[in-house]
Formats: sequence, structure tokens, C-alpha cells
Amino acid sequence: MHTRRPSLRRCLARVGLCAGLGIASLAAAAAELTVSAAASLTTAFKELGPAFEARHPGHTVRFNFAASDALLAQIAKGAPVDVFASADQDTMDKAQAQGLLVAGTRRNFANNTLVLIGPADSPVALKTLGDLARPEVKRLALGKPEGVPAGRYAKGALEAARLWPAVEAKAVYAINVRQALDYVARGEVEAGFVYATDAAAQKDKVKVAFTVPTATPISYPIAAVAGGPNAEAARKFVEFVVSPAGQAVLAKHGFQRP
Repeated sequence: MHTRRPSLRRCLARVGLCAGLGIASLAAAAAELTVSAAASLTTAFKELGPAFEARHPGHTVRFNFAASDALLAQIAKGAPVDVFASADQDTMDKAQAQGLLVAGTRRNFANNTLVLIGPADSPVALKTLGDLARPEVKRLALGKPEGVPAGRYAKGALEAARLWPAVEAKAVYAINVRQALDYVARGEVEAGFVYATDAAAQKDKVKVAFTVPTATPISYPIAAVAGGPNAEAARKFVEFVVSPAGQAVLAKHGFQRP
């Protein structure tokens, strides 16, 4: 009985199909993940990234750190972002209201506190917010309230203490909380508002004067971004951040559990 052999063209087509499926399978297994995260997360997330990669071979994480509001604006304009981590709930609420998040992926993963700091070698002793009105405090660094959560927390605390009019003229605005930290570390200002975790990142150059009470807890949410290039990897990263391993890294850098 004569058996019909497949044509050369069909064989090549099958080889090409298998090769294509193999490439597609590799692409699905590996992903370059883009994570847009609040500037205050810089040190902790730079350690979280390699830890995530070690648990998920083939995946790489690329970070984009900036003020939360700036990151939201980028995402809203279509930036190819997979995961968004904000330093406040308000910014994430706006992202959710604009339909920019994958439903069901939003999680709170860390808490922080606001502190007032000064240069490590500064002779100026600051014990209360009222001390910021003293003449020896000529410049005060804080994130721009219109675009930086830490700046909004700081302005809110000063307004609650009825001190904002007295110190507003001294304000030196930063584009994110890490820039405010740098201003203090370099001795360019007498004081500044940052998160406790930021102060710890440069504890040899700045000193914490005291913790500043805020009207609302400083809580960090994270979520996968709708339409992100790597949806499955994004979910994995969010889950890793809230896992015991991720929480251990965050705790190491001074973040509190949510």
C-alpha cells in the first residue's frame, strides 16, 4: 500500500510552526516588567527587584521612580507600565477612578511615618513644628504639595498647627521626597519633611528631630496596571511584594506592615 509522504513545503511549515510556538512559549515564560514606584520606595524596591527575579527565572524588573503624581500622569498618557506603587491612597484612588488598574489587584503593602529632619551637623535644635518659625530656620525643604504626597502630608500638618502662613515663605519645593532629603543632607536647608524610611537611608548625613503627626495614616498601595505589557508577571510582582519574603525586605528598610 502506497503511503503518501508529506511535501517538503508542509514539513518546513510544520518546523516553522513549532519554532514559532517555541519562541512564543519562551516569551510567555519570560518578561521584562516595568514597575513605576514612589521615590520613597527606591532603596527597598532596588532590593526587592533581584529577589523577585531570583524566584522567577527569566523575568527582569525595570524600575521607574518618581513622585506618585508624576507616575500617575505618565500612566494616564499611555506609558507601558505593568505595576504602579504609590505613596498615598489618594493617588491610587485617582488611578482607579480613571480605569487604569487591573480589577482585584490593588493591595496595601506598607505604612510609613512623616518626620522632620535637619543636617547631621546642624546646631539648630528643633523640638516642635513651632520651631520652624524661628529666624535661624531660613529654608525648609518639602515636596511640592501639588504633586508629591509627602509634601501634602507636610503642608497638612503645618496647616493643622496653624503654622503654614508663618513658614510658607521659607519653603524650598522638591520634585519628590528624595530630592527634599538631598537638600537637607547637603546642608542647603535647615530642615525638611521626609518619610522615616528616607531619613534612615541617609542616617549619616541627616538627623531626625521628631515624628510629625498626620491627619491620615501614610499607607502605600500597589496594583497591576490595566493594559500593561506583562499582565501575568505584574500579578506575580504584586503578590511577591505582599508576601512574607517581600515584607521582610520592606521591614529591613524601615517600612511598617499595613
